[in-house]
Amino acid sequence: MGTFFSSLFYFALAIGVLITVHEFGHFWVARRLGVKVLRFSIGFGRPLWRWQRRPDATEYVLAAVPLGGYVKMVDEREGEVAAEDLPVAFNRQPLASRFAIVAAGPLFNFLFAILAYWVVFIVGTTGLKPMVGEVIAGSPAATAGIEKGDEIVAVGGEQTRTWRDVVLALVDRVLDGGSIPLTIRDGGQRRTVRLTVGPGTAKLDQGRLLGSLGLKPARPHVPAVIGRLESGGAAGQAGLKPGDKILEADGKAMADWTAFALYIRAHAGDTVHLKVDRGGANIALDVVPKRLKTKSGQIGHIGAAARIPKHYDQDYFTAVRYSPLAAVGQSLHKTWEMSALTLKMVGKMIVGDVSTHNISGPLSIAQFAGTSASAGLSAFISFLAIVSISLGVLNFLPIPVLDGGHLFYYIIELVKGSPVSDEVQAFGQKLGLMIIMGLMVIAFYNDIVRLLNS
Repeated sequence: MGTFFSSLFYFALAIGVLITVHEFGHFWVARRLGVKVLRFSIGFGRPLWRWQRRPDATEYVLAAVPLGGYVKMVDEREGEVAAEDLPVAFNRQPLASRFAIVAAGPLFNFLFAILAYWVVFIVGTTGLKPMVGEVIAGSPAATAGIEKGDEIVAVGGEQTRTWRDVVLALVDRVLDGGSIPLTIRDGGQRRTVRLTVGPGTAKLDQGRLLGSLGLKPARPHVPAVIGRLESGGAAGQAGLKPGDKILEADGKAMADWTAFALYIRAHAGDTVHLKVDRGGANIALDVVPKRLKTKSGQIGHIGAAARIPKHYDQDYFTAVRYSPLAAVGQSLHKTWEMSALTLKMVGKMIVGDVSTHNISGPLSIAQFAGTSASAGLSAFISFLAIVSISLGVLNFLPIPVLDGGHLFYYIIELVKGSPVSDEVQAFGQKLGLMIIMGLMVIAFYNDIVRLLNS
């Protein structure tokens, strides 16, 4: 329950921040271009808080439903406007001004992402080095000649310092299929291999890109020593204690924590006889792993976590950090890269090359918000940047009711020399609402399916 409320809190925080950024973009540019703003609202519905400097100034509102926001400007299309306010009405502004005001919202989302990535690159992040731990026989990676122990230092000429970099670079290229050049470092030697893949719909749908290519990351060796016990878990009930070293399970030697965890997972509901080293003395304990239902079936779970040795990660993890000046270029590149990838994903969904199962709704976003927040400030800020980019790209799509739909009307107005008729705009509103509702239904369906399978 605590995790649920934590995720809900960070989801509300993330959405609140990003909506504020988006609407502030509209507000700030409108004010600079001389348009009178009546209300700046974060959220919809009943106002929970409001403030206004004077009766004729902008009213600032925090409303009950935090899933949106709006900037209400003086506009003759929305009601009668006093004669003295006609010069500052939105609908009477030049086309360039209206275009700038509408475009400012999503543009501010991109600016926020640049700032967020800049902070992340200065603070620094730690990632798993892109060293290959295993190559599946017969896979595209094996066919390309990638071997265990290789380090992937570049994908398509793009430097990759962590597995996250590798995945992002591969996703962009797997969408198109074909031959992908990878630069491999084996010891002091470098070589180039070519990874041949087809358009990766199934690979992306389930988030198993590396596995589908036949790659498994190398991970540090963690001894089979108990570090932490879950309250009420099977391990604690069996008498296991922090510091216990698992020597054997049913007579089989446990080389490391991974071997022990895999053995427990495979023996749900069975009595597992353990041989444990506790302070130099060998003792015997029996544990019965509880049955835990997962997406891939039932697994055993005893509620124990490994004790992580100090300095165990130096050979496997790397810190990525830049100076404030260098971080500017990196943040610009990262924002551009993620924006282009998001737009490409949308295009591939439209033509059917990528499944709509990749669309996430509020439940998934809330889960991601909670997970990223628990991983640290840098992870949460990175999450905000990605969602902000998604909002920016989405709002630039030429769908009526979105900013991009209005911009599309303005482009038509520029070409034909007169505004789009009210009838066409009314029809567009209905069409746009149908599209948005359809996307919401798909997003909620995907969320529910993920929730039931988790």
